[in-house]
Amino acid sequence: MPMKQIFNVEDIEKKILLILRILRESPDPVGARLISRRMLEYGVALSERGVRYHLKLMDDRGLTRLIGQHDGRTITELGVEEIGNARVHDKIGFAISRIEILAFRTSLDLEKRQGFTPVNVSFIPRKSFKKALELMKPAFERGLHVSELIGCAEEGERIGELTVPEGCTGFATVCSIIVNGVLLKSGIPMDSRFGGILQVKDAKPLRFVELINYSGSSLDPSEVFIRGRMTSVRQAARQGEGKILANFREVPVPALKLAETLIKNLRRAGIGGVLAIGEIGEPICQIPVDMNRVGMILYGGLNPVACAHEGGVEVENRAMSTLMDYEELQNFWELCKNR
Repeated sequence: MPMKQIFNVEDIEKKILLILRILRESPDPVGARLISRRMLEYGVALSERGVRYHLKLMDDRGLTRLIGQHDGRTITELGVEEIGNARVHDKIGFAISRIEILAFRTSLDLEKRQGFTPVNVSFIPRKSFKKALELMKPAFERGLHVSELIGCAEEGERIGELTVPEGCTGFATVCSIIVNGVLLKSGIPMDSRFGGILQVKDAKPLRFVELINYSGSSLDPSEVFIRGRMTSVRQAARQGEGKILANFREVPVPALKLAETLIKNLRRAGIGGVLAIGEIGEPICQIPVDMNRVGMILYGGLNPVACAHEGGVEVENRAMSTLMDYEELQNFWELCKNR
């Protein structure tokens, strides 16, 4: 007697949620083959046939829509709503997994100055974009950023793997995950602990006043802090005292010298982001560190955007959202001159 196949409903729902996220990030209809490949990047193995099975279920539920004669799908409004209403335990850990995936996909060659670089993307109302640039200037002037290299695109254009919505300008800032990615390519594991609000005094880091662990969050902490109006980046830039976005990482002691060399090479490529490196096994900014590790504080890539939000510009942020080729990035100050 043939064995009856048993379907795990919870497993199916998780795969459906991941497929919906992949479709939401794509500006064009996506077929089963590409979806299957993208799912592998998230550590989920599902054959093209399996993807088609799930897509049929999603079509029946009104979450997706078949486009054309082939199996290209787009997400529906109901599908977008489903992502927002997904069960909390399905979202847990999404932030840390996103860090790991983007770090793995980073391919920046520091000598050739080319390759994929992780970025945050912000969608800013087109009518407010010039004002936003002006408000961001203090953060860039004082170095409260990962890099002066940015990306920019108009409505309907692609910025990384995302499409800029109607009425908006897309603005990409280099994400601190670039440090993870460059170190990873050289065999250095970096433990991403949390994102937080760092209190700055006399233009120096003092202590973290708010923390969100990546392993227990479905959102990037920076998005949460900006939306909650918990930053004072503009004040920190102008007066040397305030609250900025920052991230805490750890690296193993044997890898410290190589890590420091790679960080110097990043700076030569116009990418900084490292605010402070602690002593072996010693606390940094009042955060305890294991005895065989070294703590590292990184600037949040969205600090300039936080400045704009503090100044009254409404911004929709997609932190840790995509990658851009290094050669597509431009200098922030050059962008300002051309606007």
